[in-house]
Amino acid sequence: MSGSITITNPADLHNPVAFGYSHVVDAPNPDLVFIAGQYGSDQTGAVESSDFAAQVERSFANLGTALAAAGLGFQDVARLGTYIVDHDHAKLEALLTVITRIWGDKPPAQTLLGVAALALPDMLFEVDALAVRR
Repeated sequence: MSGSITITNPADLHNPVAFGYSHVVDAPNPDLVFIAGQYGSDQTGAVESSDFAAQVERSFANLGTALAAAGLGFQDVARLGTYIVDHDHAKLEALLTVITRIWGDKPPAQTLLGVAALALPDMLFEVDALAVRR
């Protein structure tokens, strides 16, 4: 990668390189920060829970960790991509609970995709983000 892009893999998150991605890509011109898909993983990359709502909670906690590694917070997120295995209304409600708690009535732009499967068999949810350094 060129010197204008900084790649960060926070020590508090699992090492994603073996899975073919990095957690944070900071592109300074314009000053955009791309956060790779975060899921309900522990520091080893293992999915912590089979419960959908718990995976959503942990995914957003991991997103917060990745943002902090770039010196940013949830308030800097401009766009989310969310991915739900076997999407239904109950899962949407679990996601909305977390989004409302974090952003209130001003959430970022979001595209939600219902998918058949994600990268690992136990993953039920994943979120990626585009943040703007102010």
